[in-house]
Amino acid sequence: MEWLSSGLHGRNRWRLPLLLTGILFAFGRRTVTTWLRAAGISDDYGDYYYFLSAFGRKTSLVARNLLTLVLRTLPLPERVLLVVDDTPTKRYGPFVEGADIHRNPTPGPADQEYLYGHIWVVMALAVRHSLWGALALPLHAALYVRRRTLAKVPGNRGWKFRTKLQLAVQQLKHVVPILKYWGKTVWLVADGAYANRSFLQPAAALQVTVISRLRRNARLFSVPSKPTRRRGRPRIYGTQRIALAKRAGQPRAWQTITCRLYGHEVTKRYKTFLATYAPAGGLIRVVLVKEEQGWAAFFCTDAQATVQEILEGFSDRATIEQCFHDQKEIWGTGKQQVRNIWTNVAVFNMNLIVHTLVELWAWALPHDRLRDRSASPWDDPDRRPSHADRRKALRQLFVANELNRVLSRWLLPRKIIDFARQLAQFATAV
Repeated sequence: MEWLSSGLHGRNRWRLPLLLTGILFAFGRRTVTTWLRAAGISDDYGDYYYFLSAFGRKTSLVARNLLTLVLRTLPLPERVLLVVDDTPTKRYGPFVEGADIHRNPTPGPADQEYLYGHIWVVMALAVRHSLWGALALPLHAALYVRRRTLAKVPGNRGWKFRTKLQLAVQQLKHVVPILKYWGKTVWLVADGAYANRSFLQPAAALQVTVISRLRRNARLFSVPSKPTRRRGRPRIYGTQRIALAKRAGQPRAWQTITCRLYGHEVTKRYKTFLATYAPAGGLIRVVLVKEEQGWAAFFCTDAQATVQEILEGFSDRATIEQCFHDQKEIWGTGKQQVRNIWTNVAVFNMNLIVHTLVELWAWALPHDRLRDRSASPWDDPDRRPSHADRRKALRQLFVANELNRVLSRWLLPRKIIDFARQLAQFATAV
């Protein structure tokens, strides 16, 4: 936490670790006041609310510190995979700056087509643990505000309109130089909504390889023939139009491959070929996958990428969806009752920071340290520890260290010590 606060103003940087500790121990409805109560700093609530407003403008700086901490802590391979996606958070009440009515991607049983709240563009680092499989370490979130909603944001906030793609490109510009400095090759996986010229070409300028989904009616062209000795630059795009539906409907030339998708070894039928795609600025590799309900098309801006790399890379996009679930169910993202737009940015990013810090702390710990099923005999004892289990283990460590510090100064009866340990275990299990 102290590493992350470097770069903030010296008068207030010490407040960040206290707030992050409050997030770790908060329970119930995860409002900012709950954070303050859990950290024992309720008396200075006004100063901390002002700090949150200022911290919202510095989230990009803290995200760079967080990425550097990840690179220093984890043994990452030479090629790293970034994931970018957007997610909504529901908000309630009037005067919530930046909130508007958006389409609900998860309607649920109530079939709610729309929701009122915020839309966040989140960038995460997808990593693979030797025992837990693929995980997402969230780094930064940017708030998307519609142009029509911008008029409701006070002018003194200094907020500027940016599309989701522009926000994702801005995040790339903050993250990629750090990864390049550490000698990493950067790949990125995104949903088909980001397979757009305004995102793919800036990513190519940053030397980032992108994996995404192709629309079925994508305008693909053949690879141009070898240039002849004529004046002018060689052709970038071929002259023959490629129809994905015709390629997928042709029963010949299907091949099989075994790869690890979503944590399981599976065998897929596929076709692959090279094509030129204007939004990507030139040559791409296309992979068609045969599914029971039809077919799906994927592409990679690196023509030398293998089919296994493309399919496994796209499957790792699901890690950020699991991250969104953990953020909303475990950390209560979106439940902080704040109205200032910069304060909203601050509290969302603080939840992401704590999520990543918990994962970093638990990375090298054995399963027995993180997974205690003694109180749940009906549960599977061999199930991998969830993010909630890792958070619970860290909270228990905090309380155990504090209890040991007290016991080192006071001689207490064994019954009182055992009772205090039971209370501590019960308190950290919430």
